Amino acid sequence: MGEERIGELDVDQRREKILELVSIRNKVKVSELSRIFGTSEVTIRNDLSELEAAGLLERVHGGAVSTYRTYYNMTFNDRMKTNADEKRRIAASVAAQVTDGDTLLMSSGTTTLYLARELKNARNVTVVTNSLAIAQEMGLLRDILVIILGGNLNAQYLFTYGDDTLNQLRQYKADRLFLSVDGVSPEDGITTYHHLEAEVNRQMIARAKRTIIVADHTKIGRTGFAHIGSVDSIDCLVTSNLADSEVLQAIRERGVEVRIV
Repeated sequence: MGEERIGELDVDQRREKILELVSIRNKVKVSELSRIFGTSEVTIRNDLSELEAAGLLERVHGGAVSTYRTYYNMTFNDRMKTNADEKRRIAASVAAQVTDGDTLLMSSGTTTLYLARELKNARNVTVVTNSLAIAQEMGLLRDILVIILGGNLNAQYLFTYGDDTLNQLRQYKADRLFLSVDGVSPEDGITTYHHLEAEVNRQMIARAKRTIIVADHTKIGRTGFAHIGSVDSIDCLVTSNLADSEVLQAIRERGVEVRIV
């Protein structure tokens, strides 16, 4: 992790700092935490066990990872505020690559909604989406045609899904897909916590010439509930410089272009 050793802390201060490191790095190792805090690995394991019991992280072999339990109990608006600056940077970088006349598929998600806001100056662009929020954001723009995929509605997270969504989606072919996911792992592929949307995401990949994942650093190395596809099924991953460099290298070795902003 590269942090210098931290001076003596009480239990609560140490655990608060552990949570801060988990949030920044996504994954921490017991051995590294022991060195940083100048305490035994047994003490660190006890800290991690207590934090896991409180639902604040998840124990894994040799360390711990951050948990999305709190994140996925948030409202959509609260999610928009989480890692907002990072998501805006990713969105701005991706929007700069969109050219006049492009046909885009856009999945639901907070990072893709930030992307929709960055595309307001696009010209002669067609956007096909299952996101009500994206459709509302872009629907009144003069030079953008928005096609909203019908079907069943998830009112909490504002996306459509189901057979009607899939049947409509099969009618289209797009230049690019911008896909927001909950996990990108070299081993477990791309995943989402919303199993109802996983099949829609798979069909979007099939209907796009090029698939670009937009994901903040907390999604890198994580595995969500529902499998969408292997890492090999995507063309490009755009994330931030906070993402785990070792995981990003492993993704590159699977033939995926990785862009860091």
